[in-house]
Amino acid sequence: MKVTVNRKAHFNAAHRLYRKDWDDSKNENVFGKCSNPNFHGHNYELVVSVTGEIDKETGFVVDMKILKDLIYSEIEIAFDHKNLNVEVAEFKELNPTAENIAVVIWNKLKPKLKPELELAITLYETPRNFVTYKGE
Repeated sequence: MKVTVNRKAHFNAAHRLYRKDWDDSKNENVFGKCSNPNFHGHNYELVVSVTGEIDKETGFVVDMKILKDLIYSEIEIAFDHKNLNVEVAEFKELNPTAENIAVVIWNKLKPKLKPELELAITLYETPRNFVTYKGE
């Protein structure tokens, strides 16, 4: 029997959506106000979902304290109150769209979990705009 457990987290970060190989006009046409050269910010809401068998000994899919600490050390410290384009290595050459941020988060967390556990990342950039990545 598989069960999914979820942990919510939050971080604030600035970013700019743009491609270095495009001129300002093309960036503005594609990314709109999100390509502002002075950046803009979001209050990101993160939901980390872990699916697996319930451990017969502990009753847990994953210890939520361990998951909480992992999200804090790998994601919140790395991203919170940062300019993603400037201060986060993964986005030096990768456009920090919500889609790419979710994939980066998945890639940072998945190796830290037991291999048999499934991981899904849901990232809310705004209350109405969110993405989900399951490693597929």
